[in-house]
Amino acid sequence: MSNTADRAGGGRGEDEADLKTRVEKWLMREMPIIQMHGGTSAVRKANPDTGEVVIELGGGCRGCEVSDITTSNIEAELLTWPEIKEVVMRVPDARESLGGPDQAESIMGIDRTEGGRGDWGPLDATKDSF
Repeated sequence: MSNTADRAGGGRGEDEADLKTRVEKWLMREMPIIQMHGGTSAVRKANPDTGEVVIELGGGCRGCEVSDITTSNIEAELLTWPEIKEVVMRVPDARESLGGPDQAESIMGIDRTEGGRGDWGPLDATKDSF
């Protein structure tokens, strides 16, 4: 990509918007697997002065077992761009989307123990479980 020509004549805010737009377009074009698997991506920061880019993945990426591979691939590619010096990837895990590790075992009817079955042991219809 020709970065010098892309940024010529623009102000600092335009440079940031330009870098952000180019990274967003690259994500859509080169990483369609994110959207194909129900994930989302957003460029939260693209600072051409410091070379820092912050990308957040969400949706189906939360708790995905291969999200670390996706983030590594994104980071490796973007670090080849001359104007990008640092890539920060954010992917909330599944527990964060439910309120984190301190969240009560049941939230809005979602039972988080034993795969949703609860942790009450064997059921005996002749006895109260309370």
